[in-house]
Amino acid sequence: MSIKGKKKNPDKIAAKKDAVLGTGKKSRLPLFAAIATVTLIVGAAVFFVGQGSNNQTSVASAPLSSDGTLVTFPAGLFEDGQAHHFEHSDGKFVIRYFILKSSDGIIRSAFDACDVCWPAGKGYYQEGDYMVCRNCGRKFASILVNEVKGGCNPAPLNRTIEDGKLMIQIKDILDGKQYFNFSGKA
Repeated sequence: MSIKGKKKNPDKIAAKKDAVLGTGKKSRLPLFAAIATVTLIVGAAVFFVGQGSNNQTSVASAPLSSDGTLVTFPAGLFEDGQAHHFEHSDGKFVIRYFILKSSDGIIRSAFDACDVCWPAGKGYYQEGDYMVCRNCGRKFASILVNEVKGGCNPAPLNRTIEDGKLMIQIKDILDGKQYFNFSGKA
């Protein structure tokens, strides 16, 4: 029997043709897996970049007076209308607060915490003329900072302005340690 006389199987011929030409059915699973991976990576990058822009806060230690009873700042430091975040450490707690010149021209100060969301320890960031809670997302107009007390408002911090200097008593800063005690102990 010769090769010409053999009966050819059409399925085998089609399979060989597909293998040589690369036209056979291929699994699309690797393609879908690659698309899903790229989508997740891009989504995560967008999320973290977005989070960073909302949460960018530089924190500085405030300059103490020579007798150590108050912190002082030149009032001109706050002319930019931006919230400036500071912290004070008493050895046991790090107490965070911010100072800003509100849209009505008043320099205001508040703890970087509130009566409701303080256990989350997230504080506030500025968005235009508003301070926004990083925990619950509520917005508070700058003109209400240091005016409205209680609830999810930034907790007021007493301050005075004399001779072009903003001054905050250390004892007033220490009164806010309740918002930064995350140990569960007083």
